Amino acid sequence: MRDNTVLEMTGIDKIFPGVKALQNVDFSLNKGEIHALMGENGAGKSTLIKVLTGVYEKDGGHIYLAGQEKEVQIKSPQDAQNLGISTVYQEITLCPNLTVAENMFIGRTEGVIQKWGWMNKRTNEILKSLDIPASATQQLDTCSLAIQQMIAIARAVDMDCRVLILDEPTSSLDEHEVEKLFKLMRDLKAKGVGIIFVTHFLDQVYEVCDRITVLRDGRLVGAYDIAELPRVKLVAKMLGKEMDDMADLKGDAVSFTAQENSVPVYEAQGLCSNAGIKPFDFHISKGEVNGFTGLLGSGRSESVRAIFGADHVTGGKVKMKGKEVKIHEPIDAMKNGIAYLSEDRKGDGIIADLSVRENIILASQVLKGPLKPYSKSEQIRIAKEYIDLLSIKTASTETPIGSLSGGNQQKVILARWLLTHPEYLILDEPTRGIDIGTKVDIQKLVLKLAGEGMSVTFISSEIDEMLRTCSRLVVMRDGKKVGEIQGEDLNQESIMKTIAGGEEE
Repeated sequence: MRDNTVLEMTGIDKIFPGVKALQNVDFSLNKGEIHALMGENGAGKSTLIKVLTGVYEKDGGHIYLAGQEKEVQIKSPQDAQNLGISTVYQEITLCPNLTVAENMFIGRTEGVIQKWGWMNKRTNEILKSLDIPASATQQLDTCSLAIQQMIAIARAVDMDCRVLILDEPTSSLDEHEVEKLFKLMRDLKAKGVGIIFVTHFLDQVYEVCDRITVLRDGRLVGAYDIAELPRVKLVAKMLGKEMDDMADLKGDAVSFTAQENSVPVYEAQGLCSNAGIKPFDFHISKGEVNGFTGLLGSGRSESVRAIFGADHVTGGKVKMKGKEVKIHEPIDAMKNGIAYLSEDRKGDGIIADLSVRENIILASQVLKGPLKPYSKSEQIRIAKEYIDLLSIKTASTETPIGSLSGGNQQKVILARWLLTHPEYLILDEPTRGIDIGTKVDIQKLVLKLAGEGMSVTFISSEIDEMLRTCSRLVVMRDGKKVGEIQGEDLNQESIMKTIAGGEEE
């Protein structure tokens, strides 16, 4: 190991049944360095981290740490913690029913008698030093998700770590909180801590990182100084090909030609719900891609939940192809040809313990009813068809969906809804937290489906993504529809102006 190296992993292998998750991967981390670990979903990033933290035992290779005379054996998270390796995962792993102080020190106190006074005092000192608006005696579940994330980071920092792993730590933080995290990261870097930073936000990588290691399909692509790897080249290395011009996706798509004066596929008048959505009118034509946009909390997701009957509708009329229908709950929407992919993939989407096959056929089986079950052979045939269609990376149809990467889980849920052959497909944040390549795949698929005549509502917190896919946008603010933008006005400036102060004419 070089004098400034704090961690070196060489020739790391990890094999799962039917899948080589890591193949001869090298990774090194210097003292006082912020090092981005990049790659598509399924590239091996999470597996490498889990090997380093003792969640998985490696099948080959060596791990060396500064200050250790020989290679280290990390067989449990406790081993990693004892060696000064701390991790903050994308999904918060704290205990919501305990206080902030208890979460800070859980598993770290010795003896039966807890030193409550000292724990509370020390916790408040840490929170104050990091400018986190919480108190030691506050129960964790009373804190926002963003504050819980910061507390998880504070816990890791306080464990005197030499290697800090941040796995998508900014996913639930706003811009101001991200800046606080970056300040903390830079302070730790100045103290000699090596930081492994995993994120899907390219802007954040180039703002705070020194080096980048890229993985693809479980193999090492290379390690690069940040100044030597422009963004376009980074994306190309992650994908293994030159990046398509994403801005021209619509230009390449085949448009569906609607009949003149055709009746909208879906039309709502005065639709409102108990989730704070005020009465709004909305329609979508055959082969159209439109979207709901607005700031976080504006009501964009609640609007489509009202359309699908996922929230209680308190008023309004709905028509499908000109005929009035009643949609009180999701099964009503499904029977009328509406499908809905929720923004909460884990809460409303996947059933983690079931296989890819079982997750794919779920919605279609509900529509068929319990008296008309799919045979096992039919299920396997259907699952294989959609695995091929959507390029889902899975060892087999029987792999538990919970073991797939986030992007591949999203593709399975998309397959579930496509199998119902909907006329109207609602996609709420279908590309959140997934890699760039899968994002492009999903965007292209949306435009392909629209070209074949399917109506699609597409929601994304990334305005650029909405502009690439949608021909019309409904703008929401405080649960109210405040405008529609289309044609020449469909640009970022118009959207921002409408969100900030536009009113529906």
